[in-house]
Amino acid sequence: MMVNQVVVPEVGLGHEVAVGSPTTPSRSREYKATNKHAEGKSPVYAVVFNFLDVRYHDVFATACGPRVSTYRCLTNGKFALLQRYLADDETESFYTVSWACDTDGTPLLVAAGKSGVIRIINCATEKIHKTLVGHGKAINEIKAQALKPSLIISASKDESIRLWNVHTGIFILCFAGNEGHRNEVLSVDFHPSDIYRFASCGMDNTVRIWSMKEFWPYIEKSYSWTDNPSKFPTKYVQFPVMVAAVHSNYVDCTRWLGDFILSKSVENEILLWEPIIKEESPGESRVDVLQKYPVADCNIWFIKFSCDFHFNQLAIGNREGKVYVWEVQASPPVLITRLSNPQLKSPIRQTAVSFDGSTILAGSDDGNIWRWDEVDHPTVPSVGRKGKQTMTES
Repeated sequence: MMVNQVVVPEVGLGHEVAVGSPTTPSRSREYKATNKHAEGKSPVYAVVFNFLDVRYHDVFATACGPRVSTYRCLTNGKFALLQRYLADDETESFYTVSWACDTDGTPLLVAAGKSGVIRIINCATEKIHKTLVGHGKAINEIKAQALKPSLIISASKDESIRLWNVHTGIFILCFAGNEGHRNEVLSVDFHPSDIYRFASCGMDNTVRIWSMKEFWPYIEKSYSWTDNPSKFPTKYVQFPVMVAAVHSNYVDCTRWLGDFILSKSVENEILLWEPIIKEESPGESRVDVLQKYPVADCNIWFIKFSCDFHFNQLAIGNREGKVYVWEVQASPPVLITRLSNPQLKSPIRQTAVSFDGSTILAGSDDGNIWRWDEVDHPTVPSVGRKGKQTMTES
């Protein structure tokens, strides 16, 4: 197979980048700080709503030290603790948590972190469903395939990406090798409509796009495999369909927006770009950077953004404890608001935007979950309202 060349952004006439203003919020949606919940003494590295099941859209999960918790967002700004799981290894530190489903629709929670062990929790029985071992080092992110949520993918410090079947516990595909990532893999995301495709990014400053199409028979085989999972003929994939160098430093978060990609580096900005892939002639593949979303004080790694279900809003925290909320699909991008809380001074590692964008959560290094809720936009500004704004928006 042909060795991939690294694709860099096109520049010049017709490739101008639309840059959003980080200093002039539109305030088209207004939020107020409604809650702070002490989750633990370790950083809250992950917080994520369940968009896979319509019954649980108001439920979210957190990862904090050796503990994974699930909560329901109540309408009064409070949280209801649903379940809590403690790793049997007290030295574990969970960096990522993801929702998945078994083949019968049972909601599953998948958590991993420092140890490199993936724990799959059955939320119905409140018991460990599977434990997946294979990565040689820490796992930085896990994602479920929304079109087939019994498939998960894991991104690791060991420079590999692995595809697993949570129903059978089988390790199906490994994406690594000569043309794989050359440093820690920090983030992965499945394409929303192309079931074969996913993107990854990491400390080698690249975003890589991979295809599973050629190996789909092995994925199907993983569901009917009855022998020992260790005997499954795992396939190794060395060649991505594109290696894109759209950033010049660590890339620690990537998400698909339709056929476009949002990616964030430690360069105080998120980029929206289009990968134009010619699989028959990779030398003709190209990338076109479309938009930039500036985020001040966001130059440390492992800060991840999130969006609502329809990708109308994007929320990203920074190292000063501020949250920038962007209207993703406006061109140029529009900053909706900057959220803050006088008590919040720590780096925000991950945000979670609710299904409709009316609630925004943030997990921070001080071990807390912070919450903001949308307030009705007033027709006539009031003095009292202005006073509240200073508490929630910087």
